[in-house]
Amino acid sequence: MRRIAISTIAAVAWATSASVPARAETIDVYDDHGGHVRQYDARWAAAAARGVDVRIVGPCQSACTVLLAHIPYDRICVTPQASFGFHLAEHPRATAMLWAGYSDGIREWINARGGLTPDFKWMGAPDTYRFFHKC
Repeated sequence: MRRIAISTIAAVAWATSASVPARAETIDVYDDHGGHVRQYDARWAAAAARGVDVRIVGPCQSACTVLLAHIPYDRICVTPQASFGFHLAEHPRATAMLWAGYSDGIREWINARGGLTPDFKWMGAPDTYRFFHKC
């Protein structure tokens, strides 16, 4: 009898948890100066596989922007303080990886400001709101 009660409770718990959608993990990005593109690429690919949401609450520059290659734009929100800093990476392959991950709209925005150069092209509000929803 005890065995049946535990099985019933376990079945109810399983059925209840199966019908409740899991909450997505939210990652806050702020003051991220980037680093090695391959490391960021692996990190954001893993985060995307987990189905994370991303909240940009400050600067995301350089290799940090590789998140745009992995996280669907509808899962990214931006605050008024959010900004993206785009520039040429140290190695041409890294630049190509970053560039390939940007949407056509982001590439057009960068090109309208002279394209990728060693100097940062900073995208902040209100331009960020053209591509991402407000948090």
